[in-house]
Amino acid sequence: MINWLHTYHPQAIFINFGPINIYWYGLFMVIGILVALKISLKLSKYYKIEADTLLDLAFWLIINGLIGARLYEVGLQLSYYLNNPFDIFKIWQGGLAIHGAIFAGLITIYFFGRKNAINFWKLCALIVPGLAIGQALGRFGNYFNQEIFGLPTFLPWGIPIDLLNRPNEYISYDFFHPTFLYESLGSLLIFITLLGINIFLIKKNKLQDNFYIIITAIYVLLYSILRFSLEFIRIDEAPNFFGLRWPQFISLILIAISVKILISHKNDKHLLA
Repeated sequence: MINWLHTYHPQAIFINFGPINIYWYGLFMVIGILVALKISLKLSKYYKIEADTLLDLAFWLIINGLIGARLYEVGLQLSYYLNNPFDIFKIWQGGLAIHGAIFAGLITIYFFGRKNAINFWKLCALIVPGLAIGQALGRFGNYFNQEIFGLPTFLPWGIPIDLLNRPNEYISYDFFHPTFLYESLGSLLIFITLLGINIFLIKKNKLQDNFYIIITAIYVLLYSILRFSLEFIRIDEAPNFFGLRWPQFISLILIAISVKILISHKNDKHLLA
């Protein structure tokens, strides 16, 4: 796989039918969504949530998540989109920010939970394992778009980036860190961790209200640490705030919130009890 990454030049289009193009980016998004939904449906019976109810929630999460992810990205690159307003709708070219999808998802879950009298944290805990594996799969769409790569590198797993897609300051470099792969592998580990916690609690018959917020906080903490770390080598444009890239600043806030939640629940029943 390392040799393949180092030598293969990905193309954005997966297949075309005359004037109709199917993009790798969209394909991996759909795959990620379907796998995430499958995982959530498997867990839903242990959370005592009807499959039809989860499917209703998934419908709104997908739509609102896409809208939130796009609006967040547009906000981060506002000057570009003000000059190129029609590009806002070209989501097949990339430009979906996961933080925007998460924030939109939280709002959706809050109102859906209120409407259906379901605990907010219960819905969050049910969703986050699938979200993590969906992120792991979806990041491969960035690879085929030749975006979200890192600093130049001479490591054997560095990926080639076509001249057109290189930032001007790195125009003379050929190989770059595959940050998409780093985040994908990190998200896979987060998924395995969350799934392991769920399996343990299910076997111990302890999948109860006091653990839903803990499971959610663990996801937020682990992903925020992962994202904060990777931002040090990412070279795509991002606003700076207090000397940090904007995603790092948001990640620090989320880390602080999740740590506070976990500390406040340290006297609850222990996961390994």
